[in-house]
Amino acid sequence: MNWNKKIVQGLWLLLGVGTIVLFCAAMIKKNNRTCADLKIEITGAEEHLFIDEKDVKELINKNADLSNKKIKEIDLKAIETELEKTDWVKNAELFFDNKQVLQVKIEERQPIARVFTMQGNSFYLDSAGVRLPLSEKVSARVPMFTSFPNNKVVMASSDSLLLKGVVKMGNYITADSFWRAQIEQVEITPQGTFELVPAIGDQTILFGNADNLEDKFQNLYTFYKKAWLQYGMNTYEKLDVRFKNQVVAVKKGASMVADTTRANAAIKALMNGSLVVSSDSVSNVLIPKKDSVVTKKAVVKENKKNILETKHVLNNKKRNNTFSLVKKSNATGKKER
Repeated sequence: MNWNKKIVQGLWLLLGVGTIVLFCAAMIKKNNRTCADLKIEITGAEEHLFIDEKDVKELINKNADLSNKKIKEIDLKAIETELEKTDWVKNAELFFDNKQVLQVKIEERQPIARVFTMQGNSFYLDSAGVRLPLSEKVSARVPMFTSFPNNKVVMASSDSLLLKGVVKMGNYITADSFWRAQIEQVEITPQGTFELVPAIGDQTILFGNADNLEDKFQNLYTFYKKAWLQYGMNTYEKLDVRFKNQVVAVKKGASMVADTTRANAAIKALMNGSLVVSSDSVSNVLIPKKDSVVTKKAVVKENKKNILETKHVLNNKKRNNTFSLVKKSNATGKKER
């Protein structure tokens, strides 16, 4: 039994050594061969390619003559490093398959925003916030951010924080087909906040900074579905989504300060539900919380109450104006006598 066990172990040992020898011989044989072909695959960019197969081939041939060198003489790691130095290449992987074909896998950087600086220059940003140059081949259809205050690569902390907000908003808009079509431009104010310019509608959307970004876009989308069905697309001059759970909509020709004050006063009288409060110049759409329950009866009752209150205020204002005019007229008449 001991001899049989030793024989089996010896056979397994010989088999393992033979496998290693054959593998090494195959590797040596493969390494002594030349490159049979080159296959390039570019991923990462859905709609536009800022780097194509021709560019990749030129970069590879610049660093290695594949037609004359043996496989063992080709430094794949060095070629990968050179490819990744290219602005639009995020990652590069090279390897030879069993048919001596060089497989080149390129991951291209995905632009999510184009930034225009106050100095008159522009550049792209990718999803990680890496600054990318413009391309002569193609122009990316991405959100435009205008009036960025700094053109330097090394920026102050405030500008760096603002750029992170641009990346955050650019990623969100690019990932959503509705907002990608609706948001035509994002203007950066001197205060470092954002104002959206929509493709449909001629109003300015006051967005604030990039904090609570998802909630603000959700509130704006709710406003689109509710208020615009009632009043139309071009009724409002400004939409303000900076406040929590509400959208302040200012009608054309209205005063922003007075209307915002009046709207905020009206909000306090309302329950926390999906209600629309209208005045001469302002509509406030309250965005319901997930756990709030608003019945149709309560909505109708609250709307009637607000309409009656608005009429009462307007009637008082009208009577006061009439009384003032009569009083002034009487005083003038007395002077003439």
